[in-house]
Amino acid sequence: MRLGFNHSYAQELPGFHAPATPAHAPAPKLLFWNLELSEQLELPLRETPPIELAQIFSGNSLPDDANPIAQVYAGHQFGHFSPQLGDGRALLLGEKRTLDGQLYDLAFKGSGRTAFSRSGDGKAAVGPMLREVLIGEFLHAMGIPTTRALAVVATGENIWREGPLPGAVLTRVASSHLRVGTFEFFALRGQQEKVKTLALYAIKRHAPQLEGIENPFLAFLRLVAQRQAALIAQWLCVGFVHGVMNTDNMALSGESIDFGPCAFLEGYDPGAVFSSIDHGGRYAYGNQASMARWNLARLCETLLPLLSPDPELAVELANEVLEEFGTAHDEFLLQGMQAKLGLVPHKSTDSSDAELVNDWLLLLQTQAIDWTSAFRFLGKASQGDASHLRTLFKDIRPLEEWLNRWHSRCAQDDCDRPHQEALDRRARRMQRANPVVIPRNHRVEEALTAATLGDLTPFNTLLAALRNPFAIPHGDEHLTDPAPAEFSAGYRTFCGT
Repeated sequence: MRLGFNHSYAQELPGFHAPATPAHAPAPKLLFWNLELSEQLELPLRETPPIELAQIFSGNSLPDDANPIAQVYAGHQFGHFSPQLGDGRALLLGEKRTLDGQLYDLAFKGSGRTAFSRSGDGKAAVGPMLREVLIGEFLHAMGIPTTRALAVVATGENIWREGPLPGAVLTRVASSHLRVGTFEFFALRGQQEKVKTLALYAIKRHAPQLEGIENPFLAFLRLVAQRQAALIAQWLCVGFVHGVMNTDNMALSGESIDFGPCAFLEGYDPGAVFSSIDHGGRYAYGNQASMARWNLARLCETLLPLLSPDPELAVELANEVLEEFGTAHDEFLLQGMQAKLGLVPHKSTDSSDAELVNDWLLLLQTQAIDWTSAFRFLGKASQGDASHLRTLFKDIRPLEEWLNRWHSRCAQDDCDRPHQEALDRRARRMQRANPVVIPRNHRVEEALTAATLGDLTPFNTLLAALRNPFAIPHGDEHLTDPAPAEFSAGYRTFCGT
């Protein structure tokens, strides 16, 4: 069987990877198949039975045109530099170009040891791989750039972490797996020609419109920064906490990648940390923009010789990009929050809107109000029913004061429309910006625990709801409920390695 693979990374970047072979799965079983994504990729697999899909996407029966490789990269992990990381439990099967010209990587995760595995076994467990499905499909449904899962196959063997867990292989689809850490690997070694080759490949793949222009490397750096500014703003708007924003987990495509210890806000807290290994709160919810900027600074360092032959000018240009990132992120975040509050952006009101947003967030933080419920019920308040919103607050006096200001601001958008038409329009804006269903941490854990024990029903139920996040799931309304306080108080997530 052939899937129509290309191999531009393997062919155009010699020395950037090593050959890899997936480990044999003794009893593969298909747990998840993304038919919609398969159709988007134009894979010739519509009629392929699950038993055969399990063989293909466990690695037991690779497509004839696959060329599995493990990519090499370095990375700053929690601020400390690791000079060699690489795909220690992943491999790139190949790239698929669709009719619209887009090129996508298809890669295994959890398929066994590679040349870059160090002391790890290179394998993965069912729970973490199914977590990748839930988070990726939710972000995709929200319009947030993300890698996605094509398949998850149980391998039929146990792997060992703190105890035995059923093993699994994920097939991940990404616009590419180019990372900040990929550039760091070669820059550290002084291999500037390879850095340039990599940069030219990245431009060709992710910004072909920049080829041939004056200083394409600076333009590409700006584009990467803009994409990250928009991405982090979108994360913040849905209460997403990535948990491990190391430079090897920042994709140059601007896609969300690697959903190991990620989680979602319950009660609003800028200092929210869920990752069991983030002891200092480096990657807390409210730090994510500054950490993205920090990562971009590391990318800038690798590209300085390409930005200008004048070292001082190169640093100046890089610093301009970093300043532009901060400005762009603030603008993207304000626009996202304006949408969540049902406000129409106007240059004349942006400053006062920013103050209104900040006061709303302070209100949520002071009383530890559930992030998702607050915006959901604010939508009802926009139509005149604030009763649900009031139930979230122990002290409603500051809420009422803020609501009065919000209604006054909303009225500025309504002056040219009949009252009911204005209310309906605002409600639609808020409904499009505020999900009803998110991957509630306790529901994700329930689904993954059941799946680990062999019951996929909770997983499939939650997945269906997350793929339609703006609608209350009929018969499964409990999926919208916040977690019990005792669950959230001690909740921690783990990398799964």
